[in-house]
Amino acid sequence: MKEKLISEYVKRMTIDDVNNFALKNGIILKDDEIKLIYDHIKTNWHTIVFGNPRGILDDLKSKLDNNSYQKIEALYVYFKNRYL
Repeated sequence: MKEKLISEYVKRMTIDDVNNFALKNGIILKDDEIKLIYDHIKTNWHTIVFGNPRGILDDLKSKLDNNSYQKIEALYVYFKNRYL
C-alpha cells in the first residue's frame, strides 16, 4: 500500500515540487541541480525510499554545492528515520 502511494505521488511530481520543497527547507538550488535531483527521484525513487541510496547520494554529492548537499542529506536522514 505504502509503495503504491509513493509510486503514484512520484508519477505526478513536477520539477516545481522539488524546487518548492527545497526552498521550504532552506535549500536554494540552481536549475540544473533541481533537474538532477528531480531525475534521480523519478528514476530511483524505490531505491531512495526502500533500498540503499548511497550511490545516488554520492553522485549528488559530486554534483551539488556542498552546503546544499549537506542539507539534502540531513533531510533524507530525518525523513527516513521519521517514516521507518
